[in-house]
Amino acid sequence: MRALLVFVFILGCSGIGWAKDIELVALGVRGGMNFKDVGLPPGEKEDFEQFDVFGIMGLPWRWESASGWEVRSQVWGSAGALRGAGDTGFITTLTPGFAVNIPSWRLIFDGGVGGALISKWEFGRQDIGGPFQFIAHGGVGVQLPGNMVGGWRFHHMSDATIYGKSRGVDFHMLELSYRF
Repeated sequence: MRALLVFVFILGCSGIGWAKDIELVALGVRGGMNFKDVGLPPGEKEDFEQFDVFGIMGLPWRWESASGWEVRSQVWGSAGALRGAGDTGFITTLTPGFAVNIPSWRLIFDGGVGGALISKWEFGRQDIGGPFQFIAHGGVGVQLPGNMVGGWRFHHMSDATIYGKSRGVDFHMLELSYRF
């Protein structure tokens, strides 16, 4: 989350014209776990949980249809805990991507690809690889009363074998956020 805030601060102070179009879209909390039989192969050797706080910044590029649909570029940032096999480590992520907001359906579909830094990568029988991980995620949110959004997210974390033979982790996460 700090990296996201520093990035936005630097852009805001740099005099880049479109920096004024960057805005805070949402803040929230989420948590989830892996399900050994509902992820990408080869699957995990341990059970994992992840809990974090996240923020979503809207980037300048967006497109709106006459019917109210909006496609927007965004960047997600998070900080939290990664737990597995009785051990807990810190995780922070930064992932740019896109969101499709369909107000008449009260739905938001989104996804992105980016990176994560983790403080621990060996959890019991599973070696995740190293401190840098690639992140890919996709989710759907339902707009609730009071600017709240409840959602589900599939969150894949892997080192793409840059540290040798290791396994990633797939999370199914529930989230609750406030949209500004």
